[in-house]
Amino acid sequence: MSFGQGLSGLNAASQNLDSIGNNIANSGTVGYKASTVQFADVYANSRVGLGVQVSRVSQRFSVGNVSNSGNQFDMAIDGEKGLFRLEQSNGAVLFSRNGQFYPDKAGYLINAQGHYLTGYGVGSSELQRMQVPSANVPPKATTALDFKPNLPGGAAAIPTEDASGNPINTFDPKDNTTYSESFSYSVYDSLGNSHEISQYFVKRPSNGAGESVWDVYYMEGSTPLSPASATMTFNGSGVMTSPNPATVNVTLANPGGNASPADDLVFDVRYTGTTQFGGEFAKGKPYQDGYATGEYASMSIDKDGTMVAAYTNGVTQRLGSLVLADFSNLQGLRPVGGNAWAETGESGQPILGRPGENGLASIKGQAVEDSNVDMGQELVNMIIAQRTYQANAQTIKTQDQVLQTLVNLR
Repeated sequence: MSFGQGLSGLNAASQNLDSIGNNIANSGTVGYKASTVQFADVYANSRVGLGVQVSRVSQRFSVGNVSNSGNQFDMAIDGEKGLFRLEQSNGAVLFSRNGQFYPDKAGYLINAQGHYLTGYGVGSSELQRMQVPSANVPPKATTALDFKPNLPGGAAAIPTEDASGNPINTFDPKDNTTYSESFSYSVYDSLGNSHEISQYFVKRPSNGAGESVWDVYYMEGSTPLSPASATMTFNGSGVMTSPNPATVNVTLANPGGNASPADDLVFDVRYTGTTQFGGEFAKGKPYQDGYATGEYASMSIDKDGTMVAAYTNGVTQRLGSLVLADFSNLQGLRPVGGNAWAETGESGQPILGRPGENGLASIKGQAVEDSNVDMGQELVNMIIAQRTYQANAQTIKTQDQVLQTLVNLR
């Protein structure tokens, strides 16, 4: 008479309860994947069978709910296919679905276990540890100012000489009777110093071709730029006819002075789209391409895994792109704790790619993937496992009673 079947059932039910308990304990663990115990019967030249054994513990890699965290460094894999690729300090590679990261003292993104998040550098296909910048973004000198105003067609002309040919109405930025309209905008030199460039528009009498004529003067404060002025003409439809192309190249020499010497500031003022219609002076939406230096402010991540740094001057820069890994046999991965798995011979080698490519999941920034544990299902499973344990204990008790009966035979 054997107690083996009942003992094997107790052992299997106990491991099943351990698995269920572990799932329940990790119901709040970010990126956790619930495990399931699989059983197999045992036969060794026995017609009845020798009981049960645990054949494997598999993990359910279904997607958990994605919850917004508000942390700029958090990221969730929004889909089933894909694992973060992590590096340990010794170079060993692990994989995880937990997207909770933060920068270490050197700016590298790590998780709570100190594993480094890896990805691709800008314009590179080589894997590297992803790093948050610490240095200021360098300034960029202005090279172009796009300005598309509407000059008022009904403005009074300001002549340059009287009937006797004597010069009058000499342009003076301090005398608003010598110009029709003005506009100021900031540009930046090679050191990131800001300079306010003013344009003064002066309507002149029509030329011999019947075109409207405007002179525009370029100044920084009381200092004229080079050239100091340019002439614009418009036909009877209000369309600019000159300069053609509608660009004036101006230079501000020695913009920083002796206190902060910088390269000469040379930039194009682009007037393409400028008109002379009836109505008021309209400035449109001017744009210049320079900026001052800026400090790192925050980081964001796009759905394709592109990491973007934002700076205090409004400039953004790409830091690189995340890499995701997929495996032919996810069940072959070996759990190593800390919400991570290691590659094994059964899992096969990782298939790497950028998020959203080749069927890989996309990324959601400032979010995390919750545990995929279904508490309701786990509680039901726990009841079933408990009853299974009790039933196996009852078979041992019954075997004991039968054995006792045989022993007491007279």
